[in-house]
Amino acid sequence: MDLNDKKLKLSPKRLEALHLLGLNTAEDLLSYYPFRYEIMDCRPFDTWQIKEKVVFEGEVVSPVRSWRHGRMTNSTFEVSAWDRILKITIFNRPWARNLELNQIITVQGIYMGGNRVTAISYDTKPLADHDEVTPVYSTKAGIRQTTIHESIRKVYEYMQNEIIDEIPEEFLRRYRLLRKSDALYRIHFPQSQNDVKQAVRTLKYEEFLRFFTAVQMVRSEEREGITKLPKIFDRKQVDDVINGLPYSLTEDQRKALEEIEDDMSSTRPMYRLVQGDVGCGKTAVAALAMYAAVLSGCQAALLAPTEILARQHLQSLQSILKGTDVRIEVLYAGLSAPEKRAILEAAADGSADIVIGTHSLIQESVQFKNLGLVVADEQQRFGVEQRRALREKGNQTDFLLMSATPIPRTLASTLFGDMDISTIETMPAGRKDPVTLYIRENSFRSVLKDVTALLEAGRQLYIICAAVDQNDDYDARNVGDTASAIQKLYPQYQTGILHGRMSSDEKQSVMKRFSDGEIRILVSTTVVEVGMNVVNATGMIIYDADRFGLSQLHQLRGRIQRGSERGYCWLLSGSH
Repeated sequence: MDLNDKKLKLSPKRLEALHLLGLNTAEDLLSYYPFRYEIMDCRPFDTWQIKEKVVFEGEVVSPVRSWRHGRMTNSTFEVSAWDRILKITIFNRPWARNLELNQIITVQGIYMGGNRVTAISYDTKPLADHDEVTPVYSTKAGIRQTTIHESIRKVYEYMQNEIIDEIPEEFLRRYRLLRKSDALYRIHFPQSQNDVKQAVRTLKYEEFLRFFTAVQMVRSEEREGITKLPKIFDRKQVDDVINGLPYSLTEDQRKALEEIEDDMSSTRPMYRLVQGDVGCGKTAVAALAMYAAVLSGCQAALLAPTEILARQHLQSLQSILKGTDVRIEVLYAGLSAPEKRAILEAAADGSADIVIGTHSLIQESVQFKNLGLVVADEQQRFGVEQRRALREKGNQTDFLLMSATPIPRTLASTLFGDMDISTIETMPAGRKDPVTLYIRENSFRSVLKDVTALLEAGRQLYIICAAVDQNDDYDARNVGDTASAIQKLYPQYQTGILHGRMSSDEKQSVMKRFSDGEIRILVSTTVVEVGMNVVNATGMIIYDADRFGLSQLHQLRGRIQRGSERGYCWLLSGSH
């Protein structure tokens, strides 16, 4: 059901906000789950530990004093709570000056020791009127949490009787799972932490059931006796390219390539996963596999999860295959109409040997003369339907899927069905694992000395933020304010910013300037998670590290694992 349907009674302003978040249907909105929950756990003052999160109700007993420092607002005032006076500091809440003496407020913040609290947020609703658990959604500047939450409530109230259970009745009973409508209600409107736990358990089970059903469908198709003509190519020509590289392949790379060449030479379609840590050399193996496909008279397609990575793959493949006459093209949204048309024609008439792109390669407008190999980078981001759509673009298509997320072989076999697995465990000679440090303070001062030394040594630095700019409903370090502060701290170094709201040309320009060393400090969101390859960047600071998943942190850290110099990753978090 479209969110524009008048039956849902969503205002134009609210619809505009939801569309900005990529939410267009009722199903989209109901599946837009909170990324975390605020727990209103009010404990007595004498149990508080320094640097832990606290919640309390108190009475304002002093005027609010506010002042600006650059783009930052600092406000301080005193609150009477727990039979003592607590000194409250809060940043970037200029309206705090509207608080009145003797007003009762609820404060959430970090206890700093003594009688000092750094507030994360406050409101004028008494503590008793707060829910025990409050959902927090990913949002964008100008879109409030209440806008999302109330929109979900309206849609849920209208749709609740039409929500269908995807989990069979037998499984609901056997595993004590919730009805889908109940699970959605508890995930969005929980009354307790147990509500959240039960809802997450049910929705995760449903997601896995859906995934395994899709995998079984693929297995069934693949068991129907599908065969292909073997790809005939001269392996010596592939070896010639290998011998021309400025480095030697590791034994694991050679073994993976040999397994791929054997698959391509057989009559059975290849479905192979190549997994290995960031920087282990998967791209080189994929490039050589695509070269083998081209030698056999076929075309190859390389899917990347982001446009940034697609462009970087173009540079990598051109470098690896520079001694050949292979024509490589990249298809992305920022191309002019004539440029895009020329690439589409080259793919269709076979003059383009390798075409790189994002999900745009799956569109019907993209046709190949003889597609023989598809390589998908970060394969967990591509679903079964996308894989099937690509297979239909060629009659003899092999699939090579790559992932830097470590997956145990037995689990990978379970998740990805009959897929063969190649693992690259050995890192290229001289490459060192980065040092990762977890610091229980979301402040730059904790790493100032080390970062200054790194920059003075001529190295480059990533700084990762969870938000693009300041948002009252999303309390996290943001790119805009952080970049301004860093540029003032290090005026001698050029600071750049990178985030998803920038145009393709803007992002490409920043990436090139960082790659060329013109930008020494890059303040970014997670758009650098995959594909940035700057050998001189050996430092990374990740603010609010608790907001990222392990897989995401692993990918981010991989950006500083590109050369022979040891990298340093600082995970900053004020949360315990």
